[in-house]
Amino acid sequence: MVVPRLVIAAPSSGSGKTTVATGLMAALRARGLRVSPHKVGPDYIDPGYHALATGRPGRNLDPWLVGEERVRPLFRHGAAGCDVAVVEGVMGLFDGKGDTDFASTAHVARLLDAPVVLVVDAARQSRSVAAVVHGFATFDPRVRVGGVVLNRVGSDRHEELCRSALAAAGVPVLGAIRRDDAVSTPSRHLGLVPAAEREAEALAAVDRLAALVTRSCDLDALLRLAASAPRLDAVPWEPARGVRADRPVVAVAGGAAFTFGYAEHVELLRAAGADVAVFDPLRDERLPDGTAALVIGGGFPEVYAAELAANEPLREQVAAFRGPIAAECAGLLYLCEELDGQRMCGRVPGRARMTSRLTLGYRDAVALRRSPLTEPGERFRGHEFHRTAVAYAGEPLFRWERGADGFGDARVTASYLHLHWAGQPMTAQRLVSSSRSPSVLR
Repeated sequence: MVVPRLVIAAPSSGSGKTTVATGLMAALRARGLRVSPHKVGPDYIDPGYHALATGRPGRNLDPWLVGEERVRPLFRHGAAGCDVAVVEGVMGLFDGKGDTDFASTAHVARLLDAPVVLVVDAARQSRSVAAVVHGFATFDPRVRVGGVVLNRVGSDRHEELCRSALAAAGVPVLGAIRRDDAVSTPSRHLGLVPAAEREAEALAAVDRLAALVTRSCDLDALLRLAASAPRLDAVPWEPARGVRADRPVVAVAGGAAFTFGYAEHVELLRAAGADVAVFDPLRDERLPDGTAALVIGGGFPEVYAAELAANEPLREQVAAFRGPIAAECAGLLYLCEELDGQRMCGRVPGRARMTSRLTLGYRDAVALRRSPLTEPGERFRGHEFHRTAVAYAGEPLFRWERGADGFGDARVTASYLHLHWAGQPMTAQRLVSSSRSPSVLR
């Protein structure tokens, strides 16, 4: 299968990858192309903007969370039926786990055999951009840097100097974007504000990015570079492979407070035979009828603590729910007794609070006890991404090098670990299989 594809990378974070990647996705869609959006790493927020830009689910490609062997199959699954795929990188091109490039943008580009477009922040430099690009283009000969998009260009003369230097270095310039504060996207403590929390504004922002990239970049040249990617041999990932059908109702938390989730999780639950129903803990006063299991993923409950606390009918239902619950990060906070002094569901014996410290990184964890998703001694690869802390009562569910976290019992798996179930598909099967007969919630 030949899938035209590009990886949008940069020398460092803050160079403009999301601007170029999201704008390019939307610009190509505006041309009538079916665009498959992807994001390197565990990020939840950028894929929300990618989904708005393309009309398709934003999907993550993370060798650490799912294994190297699943990156190509997951890519082919997401890109099925598309004309072109755009993959947004993470951090700097070669920044991976620890002191390696494992799970870096370069690693994923190699696994996909995809050409790289390097987005370079040209502010406060001119001829030096050629030295930067030369270094990145020659650092690893297995990574093909096929062109450059200059970002934050100040003037015609500034652009001319940068283009001249890069021409001498033999790297084509595929676009030059002028400084434009109008395309900025609001941020807060964990990065951009999720698109689901500002849908109208986010749609307008994506439209502005599409117009910016259309007028600033050579879309034809970018498509030619994408088409130069070779055949990609891999069997597309299938969520039904390795799971067994049952058909309980699994209720998945959504709405503005719970926006972090991977598209493959719902696909795996359905493949395991579950009917998936989405509920909003901010607005819905009842769980979906027949709910047999709960999935409460990540997001920003600390922003909505008062509103979550005010929805007492739903909190009481969650507190009394007798089926299995899988919760991570935001879900963990919602299950605690309190969050910043606001009453939560009380299923996890602990109190949560907002802090100034960012906890971020991959974790290679070992489960210490049995829960709906875990067996003692099993290893789980996940990541943490939060600025909150929980004071637990009792022993942790997971332990890893220099850390431990979580709460688990026969009905609850709750921790700060974000897991990608495509890398551990038994998690979806276990949740479905451990569902009791549907709870009577009418």
